[in-house]
Amino acid sequence: MTVVAWILQIVLALAFLAAGIMKLVRPKPALVSSGMGWADDFSGNAVKGIGAVEVLGALGLILPAVTGIAPVLVPIAALGLAITMACAVVVHLRRKETIIPPLVLGVLALVLAVLRFGTPA
Repeated sequence: MTVVAWILQIVLALAFLAAGIMKLVRPKPALVSSGMGWADDFSGNAVKGIGAVEVLGALGLILPAVTGIAPVLVPIAALGLAITMACAVVVHLRRKETIIPPLVLGVLALVLAVLRFGTPA
């Protein structure tokens, strides 16, 4: 089960790191024009804040486990990302957009949290 958890950690970390960096470096109008219409409902600073949460969550999935320093932060980061994706699902439902990507990421993050709360990183 540890191998499955590590694969989930790496895949989720890469996905959230990429998404978060994109939200941090691209201006809000560029995000909206590239298909992220939800960004129109939020201020530029809120979009940057969401990006920062995703980047920090991605780092929280990997760094504590790799360094061995406070590995309990891995499932906490996974749970935080699952909550973030639950909020994203609500936003997409309100906008009548597809909820598949945030739903899949959220469920995978929740699975990782369950796996890591039960076993050490």
